[in-house]
Amino acid sequence: MISPFTEEQQRFLRLLELPVPGRPAAGEGASSQPALPQAAAAVPSPRQESAPAVSAPPPTPRKPAPPPMVPDAPVRDAAAQGQREIVIAGLAWADLAAMVSVCQACPLGATRQHAVFGAGNPQGRWLFVGEAPGAEEDRRGEAFVGRAGQLLDAMLKAMGLERGRDVYIANVLKCRPPNNRDPLGPEVQECLPYLHRQIALLRPQIIVALGRFATQGLLQVDTPLSKLRGTVQHYGDIPVVITYHPAYLLRNPIDKRRVWEDLKKARQVFQEAGGALPEAR
Repeated sequence: MISPFTEEQQRFLRLLELPVPGRPAAGEGASSQPALPQAAAAVPSPRQESAPAVSAPPPTPRKPAPPPMVPDAPVRDAAAQGQREIVIAGLAWADLAAMVSVCQACPLGATRQHAVFGAGNPQGRWLFVGEAPGAEEDRRGEAFVGRAGQLLDAMLKAMGLERGRDVYIANVLKCRPPNNRDPLGPEVQECLPYLHRQIALLRPQIIVALGRFATQGLLQVDTPLSKLRGTVQHYGDIPVVITYHPAYLLRNPIDKRRVWEDLKKARQVFQEAGGALPEAR
């Protein structure tokens, strides 16, 4: 007969000197306990007299349910994440673009149409950084090609710049968040190593950060955009000029004058660093 008790429960019963249901008693078959002398066996122990009969095994304590998984949390531990960043930091430009195109490091990889690596001239001295692709960028796989991209091109033209000649454009996130929602912290942290490697390979002379998420992601700060706009920050030894995102200007055209002041500051910083610029238009 198979015992209804687990091995741990059986050991507990034997420790109390209680019979284990399903196991033969002494003298009826093999036993893991030595047989008691007959005289001693005839005298019940005090614990045997007072112990209640056991009719059913005690309930097995239930383990607490594990906490629910957070969809946006990285699944790698710190060591694996560090190894991933080391790999990314050693990639050449084409290999980096290939890795981005198949990336599934966060849930956005399952909802995008295309990963958006960037657009423009990788040899350009200017780098403009936005926050994430929009619907048109997701459809075409190219950065800043929607209405915000058209406005950015007009801003560049006013500065005397062209994206295919002087400028490279990238985003903090390489995949579009559903419904153009704000990027989430874990998504930004998964994508930042790609942007860091892009900057290391591009070696721009100046960076223009477009909007709050680009600024805070680049500088790794939580300072409000209102306090950073109009200042010159640094990414390593590269000056960073901060302004509003073109998508913001589409909703708030009254702030175009402020953006133009920021872009003039960027031209000044670039020239002070030894860069040559055509005349602004």
